[in-house]
Amino acid sequence: MKLGSWSLLLTALSALAACSAGAPGRSADGSPDANKNANPSALERTESRPPNTARIIHVLVALCDNEHQGIVPVPARLGNGEDLQGNLYWGAAYGVKAFFAKSPDWKLVEQARNPSSAVLERCIFKNKNAAVYLIADAYRGAEIKKTIVDFFDYASGGRVDAIDAAESSKHPSINAGGAADLIVFVGHNGLMDFNLPAYPTQKDGKRRGAIILCCASKSYFSAPLRKAGADPILWTNGLMAPEAYVLKAAFDGWIAGESGEHIRSRAAEAYNSYQHCGLKAARGLFASGW
Repeated sequence: MKLGSWSLLLTALSALAACSAGAPGRSADGSPDANKNANPSALERTESRPPNTARIIHVLVALCDNEHQGIVPVPARLGNGEDLQGNLYWGAAYGVKAFFAKSPDWKLVEQARNPSSAVLERCIFKNKNAAVYLIADAYRGAEIKKTIVDFFDYASGGRVDAIDAAESSKHPSINAGGAADLIVFVGHNGLMDFNLPAYPTQKDGKRRGAIILCCASKSYFSAPLRKAGADPILWTNGLMAPEAYVLKAAFDGWIAGESGEHIRSRAAEAYNSYQHCGLKAARGLFASGW
């Protein structure tokens, strides 16, 4: 198969892997205060640390998983939630790791396997044009609920992931998680399949940005995101393929300090460029702000 045809096939499969639920109708309810019984992450550090010297983006990717997620099944390798290299949302052409590793604007400076029991791989990218680091975590597909729990926890400022710099590191010490400036979720909309026992409330006065790339994220994530005190930079109104070219476009606008509407336009243009759905339809798919 020619490269161009393979790329189009991946794009189609990603769209196919969109949530198998019907038209979005219900949204996540607000719930009691933060889940006080949640187990702390193995990555969590609570000691006081020096502030970040660059802006931090933290992306949480729930690997595509035919077995453990309510998606339309994709070919086995693309939908294996334990396979980093072949996974639709990570190692495939438009997956987060593969796409940003090939981007001329980003440099992969570190990758580590199994930083926690739920996370198979962590990659750290540095933007070549601005003081911005991108932390990307690949969660096991079966851990989609924990991925979403961590997303809301970080969005509320509840926990900090401390990433130390060794002598050989090509990055400074980084405070990610709840200390990041932009928190991102990528994957299947698990809130179509399950409810979380609780949603965290904002822990400080910092307004973090949030991007949620999954089907109908505005409908399902709105109440808990408002409770977390984060600002929706980009989210979605319908079924979609959560692929990394949309992230790249949104990050470009965010780094440049553009408005939410400009970022929405960038995302729509990128989505139409790959999905050929028409710019009007693509603009209708994305939203920014409340």
